[in-house]
Amino acid sequence: MANFNFNKVILGGRLTADPELKQTQSGIAVVSFSIAVNRRYTKNSGQQSETDFFNVTAWRQTAEFVSRYFKKGSSICVVGTIQNSTWTDQQGAKHYRTDIVADEVMFVDSRSESGNSFGGDDSDTFGGSTPSFSTPSGAAPKFEEIKTDDDLPF
Repeated sequence: MANFNFNKVILGGRLTADPELKQTQSGIAVVSFSIAVNRRYTKNSGQQSETDFFNVTAWRQTAEFVSRYFKKGSSICVVGTIQNSTWTDQQGAKHYRTDIVADEVMFVDSRSESGNSFGGDDSDTFGGSTPSFSTPSGAAPKFEEIKTDDDLPF
């Protein structure tokens, strides 16, 4: 049998608190946050729902991205790996913790749905330009009509 190892998780939920950006002693950005994910299931009494909480850690540019654009209650999609930690405290008690280490983080809500200003006014968003699909006057954009496939440039 082939050696098969695979550790990948995708979670979508809401931040339980504002993320706080920190730096390691060597200056690497790190942020830890928790997300709440609803889990639905069916029981004899009907549809049920419970909430699971996951601890997430993001590093470097991903950490800076999370701390700048997300806040408590923001919807978020996290793609990463599961990491288990074990340690013994001073009293000799063994502790276990499971974390998600984020490789990718994505927006889920639009700005209007989340109420998130993304760290500034529209001119500051995404490097000075805000993507828009409407014309300033609100009129429909003008497109050139192509009559036949022969007119296509490819």
